[in-house]
Formats: sequence, C-alpha cells, structure tokens
Amino acid sequence: MESVELKQRTKEFAHRCVKLALALPKTQLGKHIAGQLIRCATSVAANYRASCLAQSRAGFVAKLSIVLEETDESAFWLEFIIDEGLLEAHRVKPLLTEGEELTAIFFVSRKTAKSK
Repeated sequence: MESVELKQRTKEFAHRCVKLALALPKTQLGKHIAGQLIRCATSVAANYRASCLAQSRAGFVAKLSIVLEETDESAFWLEFIIDEGLLEAHRVKPLLTEGEELTAIFFVSRKTAKSK
C-alpha cells in the first residue's frame, strides 16, 4: 500500500473514531473513553504522517512504533465500548476491524523496516 493511501486511510480512521466517540453516552465512562479514543485515533494519523517525513530509517521505525501502539490502543477502546455495551456492536465492529487491519499493516511495516 502506498504511503499516500495509508495517509488517507489513517485520516479516515481518525475521523470515524471521532464521530463514534461523540456518539458515546455522556456518562463519566462515556466521556473518559471518548477522550481516550479521540486522542489515540488522531495520533495514528498524525504520527503516520510524521513517519513519512522521517530523516532516517531509525526515525521512521521510531515513529512507526508510536503509530502501531496508538492503533492497537484505538482497537482496545473500540473493544471496550462493545464489552461495556456503550454502543450497539454493529456500529463499532467495522471500525474495530479497520483498527485491527491497520495494526497488522503497521506491525509488518515496522518489522520490514527494522530488517533492512
């Protein structure tokens, strides 16, 4: 997958997570999870863009490691939303699938970059 495509895909993931977060109940738990999900999902997109501008392989791997962590954390919060029944699972699962796919992509990308 081209970096331009991944930039767009991560940005769309962030937008979709923000919209989902804003739909969470306005309870203490809902507000907490909304803030966490917004923070990590937007970090995925921002840090992936930064990784594309890395000046060295080490810099690229370091930024990609952050992207991987934030993508996995986003998936965690999406799973948690389902587990707690805060939103109907059918609303969350497509976004969770996207988070899991992005996690897999970034895991392989980091492994490849480290081995070169």
